[in-house]
Amino acid sequence: MQYWHIIMLFFAVAILYSSVGFGGGSSYLAILALSGIVFTQIRATALLCNIIVVLGNVLLFHHEKKLNWKKIIPLVFLSIPFAYISGKIKISEEFFFILLGLTLLFAAITMWISKQIISSDKKNINPKPIKNASFGGVIGFISGMVGIGGGIFLAPLLHLTNWDTPKKIAATASVFILVNSIAGLLGQYSNPNFEIDWNLTSILLITVFIGGQIGSRMSNKFFTPIQLKKATAILIAFVSIRILWKYFL
Repeated sequence: MQYWHIIMLFFAVAILYSSVGFGGGSSYLAILALSGIVFTQIRATALLCNIIVVLGNVLLFHHEKKLNWKKIIPLVFLSIPFAYISGKIKISEEFFFILLGLTLLFAAITMWISKQIISSDKKNINPKPIKNASFGGVIGFISGMVGIGGGIFLAPLLHLTNWDTPKKIAATASVFILVNSIAGLLGQYSNPNFEIDWNLTSILLITVFIGGQIGSRMSNKFFTPIQLKKATAILIAFVSIRILWKYFL
């Protein structure tokens, strides 16, 4: 099969990203782009894989009672409609990857140098719903435009503000990614030029489901809060450098 390299990379990404509460959408996008997949199919394929991975995460976190819906709802209240709206916007391939790469690089640097990285269990007991809704709306809009769920943008912000414990932030990011990925995908589906290669995508969906289940269980059994934060920063930096190297530098 000519796509074995894509399948193996997707499997690895699903394990790594789900272990820190993400879906892996940014890396899926980069892999598909570097592999020469038609640009019009890239975002939809990445979002579908995102949905499969984080759905498993959300179910697992719900079972373990890691989800605080009173704090999550304000974050997704505006992100869902904005992700749908921006998912309908047509952007060029170059603009899309430059925007994604620069944003991810900023997020990685912020997480790595922040003093909050060394704080494992502090949490803000009085998060402001209006502020959270505003953050969610902005991130949702950007995420819908580039074709990811937005958890990789949201998590650094939540860590830096001590929004909750690292594992609960990972759980929240999973929900955020799930609803925004669905909204963004629906926005893209409403466009007349929507297309997807189901022969490849169906195999990738099975692959990331298995990888996601492995990764989410690694997070809850083997990773400490500090490791979760550092792994997040490393993954964000790796993806941003790969994207910028090809599409900007």
